[in-house]
Amino acid sequence: MAQSTTAQQSQTNQSQQDQIPAAAGGPEGESGPIAVPKKGENPEPPPPPKPKQPADLPGYSLRVDVPVVTIDAQVLQKDGRPLSLPLEVAEQHFKVWEDGVPQKIQNVSISKAPITAVLLVEFAATNYNFMYDALNSSYAFATQLQPQDWVAVEEFDMKTHILVDFTQDKQAIFGALNTLRVPGFSETNLFDSMYDTLDRLDRVPGHKELVVVASGRDTFSKITLDQILKKIKATPNVTIYTICTGEAFLEQLDARMGASPQGSAYMMDFQQAKNQMNAFAKMTGGRSYAPRLMGELPNIFREVAGAIRSQYTIAYKPTNAKQDGTYRKLKVELVGPDDKPLVIKDQKDKAIKYSILARDGYTAKHEVE
Repeated sequence: MAQSTTAQQSQTNQSQQDQIPAAAGGPEGESGPIAVPKKGENPEPPPPPKPKQPADLPGYSLRVDVPVVTIDAQVLQKDGRPLSLPLEVAEQHFKVWEDGVPQKIQNVSISKAPITAVLLVEFAATNYNFMYDALNSSYAFATQLQPQDWVAVEEFDMKTHILVDFTQDKQAIFGALNTLRVPGFSETNLFDSMYDTLDRLDRVPGHKELVVVASGRDTFSKITLDQILKKIKATPNVTIYTICTGEAFLEQLDARMGASPQGSAYMMDFQQAKNQMNAFAKMTGGRSYAPRLMGELPNIFREVAGAIRSQYTIAYKPTNAKQDGTYRKLKVELVGPDDKPLVIKDQKDKAIKYSILARDGYTAKHEVE
């Protein structure tokens, strides 16, 4: 009887040993033991509990939105007059390239907002003709304003002086210009003055215009030409129009001294100044004018006011979603169904020559802004 009990216990122990996992960590299979990772002797502690959200504190999530880019574009005829297209035509045929990549336009509208502009006038003891032209140009600009427009007036020589802050009162503008009687300095620090003005305009919401009435010469600025060009690139929603004064005087100078070394030096200096004024305007989609006669000024400012009030605003989300502060080159065109330049004809079925004015580019935002 004892032997039988001992044999049963031996069989039970053998059966239990057969069920013990093999050395590989798992039970035996047909091809040997099945490997199962063994837990360490000291298991990892459980992760700490997540902090509870206070009941009175709303939840937030981080999301980066690609900002919408807006471009103001003008369609001008050969003589400088704006060419008005039906809005449905503009929406269908405008095309925008950013760094050579076509963009999907979200919306095209015709700007109807009042003008918000700064009139920046050179007032220095350099030449009476320049000062006289500048003042008359400024009066001509003020007469084109409508009651809903906002305008500030500044003058500059060595420094910039605000004569009147943004106002809708024409008489206040005329009164400010009338204070310009006797210039105190002969320096014309155009770059410094434009830099300061653009800095202030950058804090004004909406689209703005900067109308610069000056010879274009800079004599003593701390800011260099490269720096003011970078500032113009970095300042969004500002269109610059420039009125180069003293063109008639330059023609007289050319007639009297053009062949002499001194005359050639003067002409080169003023020609460079005019080219700079043209560059400032072109970079922002504006225009530069160089009137030779006083009678041209009213028409010029009518053109400026008409261009501002008939410009198209194009909105799109760039395909380049990076907010890295880089400068993006822009190109705006009117194209037909074949992606070729759109042909616009007049009532006599003749093709109208036109050009499109828009910014050369814009500076993307930084993510930290």
